[in-house]
Amino acid sequence: MPTYDYLCKQCRHTWEEFQSITAPPTKKCPVCGKKKAERQIGAGGGVIFKGSGFYQTDYRSDAYKKAADADAKSSSAGGEPKSGGSGGDSKPASRDSGGKSGD
Repeated sequence: MPTYDYLCKQCRHTWEEFQSITAPPTKKCPVCGKKKAERQIGAGGGVIFKGSGFYQTDYRSDAYKKAADADAKSSSAGGEPKSGGSGGDSKPASRDSGGKSGD
């Protein structure tokens, strides 16, 4: 059940009410007693997730997990190199030997 914010147009009193979605909005102000209360549009409640994590993959089926493990094993055993170089620095060799050019 949601919590609704109300504002009395007569006395400007604001309050919250815990009501069912299907319940009619409250019209009577609890302070002045006038039937000038209006339900306000609120930002909604915040949601706090606690724990190790809530990821889409946390709830995958066992068949999906087995297929993903098999796919990961086959791609790592494929023999393709991960880097395109010889492992060294890929900077081009300098033509200048450190001196000023044009001397």
